[in-house]
Amino acid sequence: MLMEEVFSRFKRFQEIMTERVAIEHEVDDIPKSLATQEELLARVQKSSAEKNDELEAARARLAELRNQLAEAEASREHAEKQMDSIETQREYEALNKEIRDAGDREHTFRKDLQREERTLLEIEEVVKRDESMIRLQEQDIAEMREKVQNLTHLKQDRVGELKAMEAETTDGIDPEIVFKFERIIRSKKGVGIVPIKGLVCTGCSMILPAQFVNDVRQGNRIIFCPYCSRVLYHQETNDLESNFLVDIESGSLADLDDFSEEGEDDNFDEADDDGEKGAMDDSDE
Repeated sequence: MLMEEVFSRFKRFQEIMTERVAIEHEVDDIPKSLATQEELLARVQKSSAEKNDELEAARARLAELRNQLAEAEASREHAEKQMDSIETQREYEALNKEIRDAGDREHTFRKDLQREERTLLEIEEVVKRDESMIRLQEQDIAEMREKVQNLTHLKQDRVGELKAMEAETTDGIDPEIVFKFERIIRSKKGVGIVPIKGLVCTGCSMILPAQFVNDVRQGNRIIFCPYCSRVLYHQETNDLESNFLVDIESGSLADLDDFSEEGEDDNFDEADDDGEKGAMDDSDE
């Protein structure tokens, strides 16, 4: 297989895989909105359960107050009936005190009863509102869950199609090289193969040794950048860049600064040493 075809396949594989990785991320993110809604529903349900407990407690207090009020009323009425049968002043004073005490208790119980009735009504309103909200959220979540399942299935089907296209695109290429290339694409934000420009890798903007660049230009094998690990290939350059390479090969470094990327180290000797080491490492692979 010609290297031009290999590079062409790598570029196509890169496009397909970039789309697949993006869809896989979408598939991972799809359930997150559903999980958020389910978490919100769980909090509302917990709050509603607590309010139901408060409601039951309020109802119990209300029932107790009604019993106490009834007892106070009965005590007062009983004492009032006895007023007709008293014979002494002492009996009158004692019975009158009993009536007043029963009346005071009755008044207090009525006030407490009214307060508890208002509290009960407030809690009942909150419980009704929560129950209505829960029903709506449960309905929304059911609809969202169905949409999530349908959308997930569609995207998973597309992922399967893309994987088949990847396998077809890389058919006949060393699986170890394909595996390494895939890892590079994932780690380099979807860019795993780049051209060289002059002596510079356009992936990481590092200056490469002249001999290393010549090896890439010959296109006899797959070569990885010693700095960013991307696959490198030769791209036709203008005459100025071609002449520059000839000057470099002949030992002239006069124009090196014109082709170095902004912010890069202009010490070519150090880059040359590192580049040769990276090229040897790639050759070993």
